[in-house]
Amino acid sequence: MFEVHVKAQFSAAHRLANYPGNCSRWHGHNWEVTLYLEARELNALGIALDFREIKRHLGELLAALDHADLNAIPELASLNPTSEVIARHLFRQAAARFNDGNLRVSRITVCETPGTGASFWE
Repeated sequence: MFEVHVKAQFSAAHRLANYPGNCSRWHGHNWEVTLYLEARELNALGIALDFREIKRHLGELLAALDHADLNAIPELASLNPTSEVIARHLFRQAAARFNDGNLRVSRITVCETPGTGASFWE
């Protein structure tokens, strides 16, 4: 089994309802997202999937979040857009794009600061 990953960033604002602290107020982050893919086999070139293709797909997923109010994103509107919730949201979107007989999204990590983040996998 092989695992490859790519990182990308987006900037967005959010607030956490009912949070007992300053995160209950509107604030922004420069989020970093790492997408991990597992591959059973390599292609004829010896790669799981071209990094450029993975980056393109991840960029398309993040474009909907970039410079957005995460609390207003329809899929997140009824939830607190925490790192954990965003990771699950992106994981499921990425799985719909990548999962096939050879490739599978193994996890996604979302960091809201350089030292803090959350991962989701199924």
